[in-house]
Amino acid sequence: MIQLWKEKNQTFGRDFILSGLLDPNHYGLLLLTLILSMFMVAIMGNTFLVLLIRIDIHLHTPMYFLLSHLSFMDILHISNIIPKMASNYISGSKSITFAGCGFQSFLYSSCVGAECLILTVMSYDRYVAICHPLRYPILMSHRISVIMAAGCWLGGAINSTIHITYVLHLPFCGTRVIDHFFCEVPALLKLSCSDTSQYEGGLNVSAVIFLLIPLSIILASYGQILRTVLHIKSMEAQKKAFSTCSSHLAVVTIYYGSFIFTYMRPRSYHTPGQDKVLAITYTILTPMLNPIIYSFRNKDVLCAVRKVLGNTLIHRNENSIKIRLNAHG
Repeated sequence: MIQLWKEKNQTFGRDFILSGLLDPNHYGLLLLTLILSMFMVAIMGNTFLVLLIRIDIHLHTPMYFLLSHLSFMDILHISNIIPKMASNYISGSKSITFAGCGFQSFLYSSCVGAECLILTVMSYDRYVAICHPLRYPILMSHRISVIMAAGCWLGGAINSTIHITYVLHLPFCGTRVIDHFFCEVPALLKLSCSDTSQYEGGLNVSAVIFLLIPLSIILASYGQILRTVLHIKSMEAQKKAFSTCSSHLAVVTIYYGSFIFTYMRPRSYHTPGQDKVLAITYTILTPMLNPIIYSFRNKDVLCAVRKVLGNTLIHRNENSIKIRLNAHG
């Protein structure tokens, strides 16, 4: 009983130390500047996309409704990790509280799980739109879209709650240094002095549910889309579909591939360098690329952008004319 109390006290009583990603030199500062630039691009791109979808009535469709949720997930995801990493580097302090580590890990896992699911739903939406266009209003009604989006958020939150609750109750009786730049579950497992082999089996089950099964559905959906597109006589329509599918699949492959390699390997095969490089892919790179790949190459979105910018310029011109008239009057 005394030993158990000591382990609990060691687990909850001290802060963690994040080893970080950047070295305290000129190269580290240069890399930090690059990462913060990518962070700003991701935040501005995804925020602009969410607002644009909300403003333009022509984008009030299931596809863009789901895309707005993906963008919001990306905003939460990258904002949860990069500011803390940057502040630790600038201040020279590498500590993170136990509660802060738990919250960061929970929000990260929730967003990752929800994003894996919503990418699957988005591929299903495109499959129905292209392969079953007459049934699209029924199969992807607004009500069904809302239920799907809510299910993605709920699924990610439930999965995260289960894993984070278990991990944070593990005894951390050795070093408190997390060899990573944020609190990720595989990095936390390395600090535990208890046997986590059974839990790693449960982690693999979650990886199958949130990674392998969704990836299989996405690949099957795009396979059916390409099969349908090949029967289209218009070469221009084929090129457009191939271009869209290839870019989407590239992002999906990078995103899911890095997660599968991170979460489906045994703990003994994990190395800090590999985990950090992979983490950069899904915490920084994909949130920045998603608004570009999924929207800004889309004619509907570009048309909405031109319309919003045009209305803004017209409004400014009207205001300037009023100011001049008032000045002369």
